Amino acid sequence: MLSPRFLVEVEKAEEMGWIEEIMISIKSFQLRQALHQAVNLGMIAASALMIWKTLICVTGSESPVVVVLSESMEPGFSRGDILFLHMSRDPIRVGEIVVYNIDGRDIPIVHRVIKVHERQGTGEVDILTKGDNNDDDDITLYAPNQLWLQRNHIMGRAVGFLPYVGWATIIMTEKPLIKYILIGALGLLVITSKD
Repeated sequence: MLSPRFLVEVEKAEEMGWIEEIMISIKSFQLRQALHQAVNLGMIAASALMIWKTLICVTGSESPVVVVLSESMEPGFSRGDILFLHMSRDPIRVGEIVVYNIDGRDIPIVHRVIKVHERQGTGEVDILTKGDNNDDDDITLYAPNQLWLQRNHIMGRAVGFLPYVGWATIIMTEKPLIKYILIGALGLLVITSKD
C-alpha cells in the first residue's frame, strides 16, 4: 500500500511536469512571435524599398521626391516643402523648376532655369539656374570653373509639391538624436505588436 505522503509527492511531480510543459510552450511561442515580428519588420523595409525603386522607374528621376532645405525659392516653395520630380526627354525650358546635383556635393539644389543655351551641331544644352529669392544666378554654387549645368546634372523637374510635410526630414537631419529615438520607437512598436 502506498503512503499518502508518496501520493502527494507523485502529484507534485506530475504538476511540475505540467508546469514545465507550459513553460516550454510559452518559450516556443515567444520565439515564434519574435521571428514573426522580425519577418514583419523585414517586409516593411522591403516594401518601402520596392515602392522607392518603382517611383524611380516611373519618374525617370534618381530621386523622385526631395525636400526643400532653404528659403531660396520663396515665395513659390518654402523650406520644408516636399517636391515630386519627373525627368522626361523633353527639352528643358526657361522658367522650369529643376533639381540639380553638382559633382562633389551631396545635397541637391532646387532652383529655376533662367537661361538655356543649345550648342550648335551637338544638340547639347547648357543651363543656368537661379533661386527665386536670390539676387544672383547660381554660378557661384556650381563646381569651380563651371559656368553652366548640363543635362546630366539635372535630377528632375518639379511637377508637384506638398507644403511643409518635409519638416520631419529636416528636423531628423538637423537633430540626429530625434531620428534615433523615432527609429527606436517604431522598431519597438513593430516588435511588440501582437498582430
